Amino acid sequence: MITNLTIAKSELILGGQKSGKSRRAELIARHWLTHGADRRAVLIATAQPWDAEMRQRIERHQADRAERVPGMITVEEPLALAQTIDKYSSPETLLVVDCLTLWLTNCLMPLHTAAEPAQVLPLLLAVTKATGPVVMVGNEIGMGVIPIGSEVRSFVDALGKLNQDVASTCQRVTLMVAGLPLTLKDV
Repeated sequence: MITNLTIAKSELILGGQKSGKSRRAELIARHWLTHGADRRAVLIATAQPWDAEMRQRIERHQADRAERVPGMITVEEPLALAQTIDKYSSPETLLVVDCLTLWLTNCLMPLHTAAEPAQVLPLLLAVTKATGPVVMVGNEIGMGVIPIGSEVRSFVDALGKLNQDVASTCQRVTLMVAGLPLTLKDV
């Protein structure tokens, strides 16, 4: 159930693994599609099938999404997120980006690349100038113990910074916990 039925121009949905982030984004897309025959929803998927388990996970997500939001189109784009938002944004199109965490991982691979990818500023600009609504999904991973290893700590720091930057750009920020939305910002 969507507790806030208004669709924000931009929304960031954060939460832990299996917190209900993607499902909430899908509910928003389904709601969007039911309010006009000219409307469409496009999912920009950032995951890459690096191994057999990830391929199965992607296939399961695709099947679940097709059942929950039958009209949603999927575009796979692991890196060029700003350009893809620019390309598909229109007043009658809701974009769902799932997920920023995997996108950041793709940008930072291999691990020795800079912790602040050059793609963040273009992403923020693309979200700001999008003519239709943009819903972005990402993980909040900075609430746990400090990880062992400088690479992992660097990633947690980079993701925390990305989440802050995107949250400051978005009109609405929602935190998902146990499938329940908590609105953190709604301007």
